This record gives sequence, structure tokens and C-alpha cells, in this order.
Amino acid sequence: MTIRTTTPNLLDNPPIPVQAKLAAAWTSFMFLYVYVDVLNFYKPGVVDGILNGLVWRFDISSTLLTIFLVSVSIPALMVILSMTLPARVNRATNLVVASLLIPYSIFNAAGATWDWAAFYGISIGIEVLLLAFVLRSAWTWPRISAVPSGPATTDLRQGLRR
Repeated sequence: MTIRTTTPNLLDNPPIPVQAKLAAAWTSFMFLYVYVDVLNFYKPGVVDGILNGLVWRFDISSTLLTIFLVSVSIPALMVILSMTLPARVNRATNLVVASLLIPYSIFNAAGATWDWAAFYGISIGIEVLLLAFVLRSAWTWPRISAVPSGPATTDLRQGLRR
């Protein structure tokens, strides 16, 4: 008689550093941000407007394109900053930048018609969810206790009390 035993094939789920989570979220945000802009070219009249020198209702100028460049550069810079800044500065930077980008992302729906509500709703919704993930990850950044706890340090502290 053969007894079958099945051993569960457990997958290892090692902890992911906060910096890596933040960099991944900013990378996802950046790709979505750029793809939404690219897909926007397929809206009727957008390319004709660009060819006529207009984006939305703004004249295309070096100033406008510089503003756009700065706008799309922010998430790109946050990828590298999230991986390289010291924890305290990293946390603060992510909290500030993500907080500022939420209203900026929502502003992208300004002037949209109901015909495009699903497009903007989904894109802005996902952008805001990614930014909320950044805020939560930065806000709940793990802390190291000032006094290590454990049997060795407990004995030391009790020795000091005597």
C-alpha cells in the first residue's frame, strides 16, 4: 500500500523594500501618464489642433512644452529619487509630490465631455490609486526602534534598574 503525501508548493514571498515599492509605483504612474497622453491623440480633432498650433486652448510655445516636459519628468525623477534618497527625505519627498500630483491628475478632466468620461475616469482613477499607494507606502514607512528589544537588551535594562 502506497501512501501519497502532498507537500504544498509554497512560494517564497520575501519582503520588498519600501524604496522598491515606491519606485515601482512611480514607474507604473509614469507609463500610464504617458500612454494616456498618447491615446489622447486618437480623439477627433486633437491632431488637427496640434497641427494648427493649439493644445487644448493654449498656443503651442516653448513655454508650454517646457511645462509639459517638467510635468512628465516628475514621475521619472521620483523613480530614481525613491531608490536613492535617505529614508527620512525619501518619505517626505514622496508624501509631498504625491499629494501635489493628485489634484493635478484630477485637473486633467477639466473640459472633458461626457463622451470621454469613461476614458478620463479610468485613467485618472488609476493615477489617483497609484498615488494613494505611494502616499500609504511613504506614510507607513517602517521605523527602527531607538532601543532594540529582545532578551539581551531586557537583561541590560533590568541591570540598570538595580
